[in-house]
Amino acid sequence: MQACVQMDIRQVPPLLGREGFCGRTHAGHPIQLFVRASSEQGVRMNIRYRVELNQTERDELKALLSGGRRAARKLKRAQILLAADAGASDEEIARSVGVGGSTVYRTKRRFVLGNLEAALSEEPRPGADRKLSGKEEALLVATACSNPPKGRARWTLELLADELVRLTEHDNISRETVRRRLAENELKPWRKDMWCIPQVDGEFVARMEDVLDLYAEKPDPKRPVVCFDESPTQLIGEVRQPIKAEPGQLERYDCEYKRNGTANLFIFLDVHRPWRKVKVTDSRTAIDFAACMRELVDVHFPRAERIRVVLDNLSTHTAGALYQAFPPAEARRLLRRLEFHYVPKHASWLNMVEIEIGVLRSQCLDRRIDSKQRLVSEIAAWERQRNTSRARIRWMFTTEIKHAPKWAEPTRSSHPKSHNHCDEVLVALGRRPIGRG
Repeated sequence: MQACVQMDIRQVPPLLGREGFCGRTHAGHPIQLFVRASSEQGVRMNIRYRVELNQTERDELKALLSGGRRAARKLKRAQILLAADAGASDEEIARSVGVGGSTVYRTKRRFVLGNLEAALSEEPRPGADRKLSGKEEALLVATACSNPPKGRARWTLELLADELVRLTEHDNISRETVRRRLAENELKPWRKDMWCIPQVDGEFVARMEDVLDLYAEKPDPKRPVVCFDESPTQLIGEVRQPIKAEPGQLERYDCEYKRNGTANLFIFLDVHRPWRKVKVTDSRTAIDFAACMRELVDVHFPRAERIRVVLDNLSTHTAGALYQAFPPAEARRLLRRLEFHYVPKHASWLNMVEIEIGVLRSQCLDRRIDSKQRLVSEIAAWERQRNTSRARIRWMFTTEIKHAPKWAEPTRSSHPKSHNHCDEVLVALGRRPIGRG
């Protein structure tokens, strides 16, 4: 390290005590220090980093500039390094490349203290805190899906921002904050075919927060949280044998089909561990529901002290169904270990198992299955694969989100008709919750 230092004597002790001035660079690159400043920031900006490229690094940068599609910022950093290696001053480099002096300084510093890749790539950006918490985002989604105020044809960004200020403790919420959250969830309040929540009232918020708090709890084997729902499916047979795909020709099947009746699917999903169970039945009566609850208690979670079950508001999903199916003593025994939690009315998308049903339909049931026997076999194979691969659902509305997740990306449409092949990360935002896998 070469150093030429001009400074006030009072700046010497803090300078000598700073980390990094005596450290080695990645390839022994020298650092020249010219310090004449009255502040610590001024001291940092007066450090001169001298770039000395080896032949391999020069060749790599020249190849980068010679052709191909590259980000403009990366190309400018390559030009800065080559010019600095040729001996050009920072002012000359900034003028010829068309960048600011701070960009030249940062690029040279990252090369000297790091390596060529670090100098060419973007530095991580922490980003600003998210204005809305997870629950507030859920409230925004619910509001955007509800009926607009009286006298207005539809929700606008300004109306949503004002309504969220009224419903939360925020003093103000910008139009841009609302736009970004809606864009992340791909909600479009102006779409007339959108599924809507009739009214967001106190009962809706209370049930929503009750379910979200369950999802946010730490895993407890003694008190598991299980989402439960049912879904009908048709048994469809072929009238004519499909023609298999060949090179240059898609698989072909006849538009005519044979309907062989229907079956019902009861789906269990553990919120805090990678486990799901699908039971195929002929019907979905209160008796069938009660039988599922007994299996949940005695077969799937025999050691649990209390099983919290998240349900929708179907008429058969009641404690009375157990008394209808079993003797009073047996019904009481089961109910002592069950605790029912209901999602808000007309908001079944808050039940995490809705996501799993979408995955089941897209991965397994998106074809013609002609018999209940084959349906049971195919679903069992899918279920084993999902449990063996430890596929999980990562719910985004569970905690107070302060920063945008690093993995967060724009999701696919949350329109009711959309289906998504999702395995690992799925987002519940809409009638048919979807996410990314």
